[in-house]
Amino acid sequence: MTDPVPPSDIPTAGAAASAAPSVGAAPSETPPPFTPRALPPGLRAAIVDLDGTMLDTADDFTAALNGVLSGLSLKPISRAEVIAYIGKGSERLIHDVLRARLSPAAADAAFERACADYQHEYGKINGHHAHLYPEVVEGLAALRGLGLKLACVTNKPERFARALLEHHDLARYFDAIYGGDSLPRKKPDPLPMRTACAALGATPQTAVAIGDSENDVAAARAAGLASLTVPYGYNHGKPVQGLETDAIVGTLLDAARLLGHGRAPAEST
Repeated sequence: MTDPVPPSDIPTAGAAASAAPSVGAAPSETPPPFTPRALPPGLRAAIVDLDGTMLDTADDFTAALNGVLSGLSLKPISRAEVIAYIGKGSERLIHDVLRARLSPAAADAAFERACADYQHEYGKINGHHAHLYPEVVEGLAALRGLGLKLACVTNKPERFARALLEHHDLARYFDAIYGGDSLPRKKPDPLPMRTACAALGATPQTAVAIGDSENDVAAARAAGLASLTVPYGYNHGKPVQGLETDAIVGTLLDAARLLGHGRAPAEST
């Protein structure tokens, strides 16, 4: 087991700025340092991200994007470049990839075709190059064993998210699944988190979000949820130690252990 990082030990983006404000800055101009919160008592639900949290899907993205780029006679993309873009939805992913290869005007002109081609290419290989991160199945089972209801909230289109979860036999753990096109707004907007809480019969104060990136943390905080972050995902190529998360956990099983500390197991039904 990887010990969770105590919240007080998590470096924060605002700490340095708070310690050394600019000369002449008014006190109100310096944001207060981030203070991790205690995990909520009476926890009822956990909301879990997909790409970079449960599954490493970077090779799926790479294969699908290279199919698109080949059709447009553009330079192929590497896994490393893909990782820097993952996490903000397929439209933003395609936008960023095109802008890295074309002028803004040419990228805009190619965008609609690229989006259509991407849907076709990704549909062909969804899950074929992906693999589970360690202790995901054990972690999901342990979270359910605590009596928690689970939702998967991802920015991946819902049909791809559902198919991917089914492909890896994970859908059975979830009471609700929301993709980036399920609602009018996606993460980091709080709407998906709040919607998932309502679907699970929880409130933001009795739910926790588990993810791998700044999008997950920002959405959780905006919705009023506590957040746990795994360190092995994408986070746009940046370390998670700078995120304003409530704790960093090594795996989903470690998250379940942390959440279950001092909590009686759920009775079998």
